[in-house]
Amino acid sequence: MTTNDLMALFEENYRRSVAFDRFLGMTLTVNAVGDVTYTLTVGPDHLTAKDSAHGGVAAAMMDGALGVAALSFAVSRGNLCATVEFKINYLRQVRPGDRLMAHGTVKHTGKRLIVSECDIREQQSGDLVATGLGTFTQYPMDRRQDVLGETKP
Repeated sequence: MTTNDLMALFEENYRRSVAFDRFLGMTLTVNAVGDVTYTLTVGPDHLTAKDSAHGGVAAAMMDGALGVAALSFAVSRGNLCATVEFKINYLRQVRPGDRLMAHGTVKHTGKRLIVSECDIREQQSGDLVATGLGTFTQYPMDRRQDVLGETKP
């Protein structure tokens, strides 16, 4: 199986299995190993006030983009990963109708840890909405059902 085939299978199964992304209205695109994009249009269910989205919307996008970037790298090496920590800096208010794009990339990999970074931008203006950094620990895929839809004995 080629890396492109593996990432296509990973994206398909991840999209199908992660209900939270669908609940929020986030759409995932796996661009390459360690490189993902999420998009979301801010709607009425995302608001904390009539003119402002809840910070949890950006935090969920950040966690998703950081984590799936790291996970795509881990899966390409036969591993899974889990969040150790992530940090977010909010830089601009998010308003109803804003179309957000979160771009997550792996910045560093070690034997056990993966560090990824993410910027969230409002697509029309290009304004930076939030930026963040996450650390993830890798572990063998056979420790649980994997993201490729197979169950390991």
